[in-house]
Amino acid sequence: MRTAAGSETMVPAPQPVFTRTTRKKELMAREVLTLGQIRIHTGSATKEQAMKEAADILEAAGAVTGAYFDAMQQREVAVSTYMGNELAIPHGTNETKETILDSALSFVRYDGGVDWSGDPVTFVVGIAGKGDEHLEILSQIALLFSEDDDVAKLKAAQTPEDLYAILATVNEA
Repeated sequence: MRTAAGSETMVPAPQPVFTRTTRKKELMAREVLTLGQIRIHTGSATKEQAMKEAADILEAAGAVTGAYFDAMQQREVAVSTYMGNELAIPHGTNETKETILDSALSFVRYDGGVDWSGDPVTFVVGIAGKGDEHLEILSQIALLFSEDDDVAKLKAAQTPEDLYAILATVNEA
């Protein structure tokens, strides 16, 4: 490009714009929930056992360090992660973000139930979110559990594969 004085000026190359849509595509390139992160138990569990299983699944997925279970316990002491509609979403605290390596979910259905400090829980969804990614993931889970018909489908699912088919929308977050 020439200026009025005749000298050339450099025009910088366009830089990529990173928007929420770009970040969303990056998330979609990898799944936050895989079939291997879904379990069905016919029996019951204690709240601590359920939280430990959720954390162990996240750790096995490479999303958190071994310290994440302690982070989940700290959160639970501060405020219950019971969400209603038979759902608990144990997760860490803002002070323990360094235990999160990547975004992921674990999904465990306890047909015998979990006593979540007096609240009945069937579904335990462990969540680890890098940065603010957990907010988008949480919104997908909240939508799914806001509909009684969807919760009934999750209860009726016979296999982890059936659950995965219902839950696959979380990977589109």
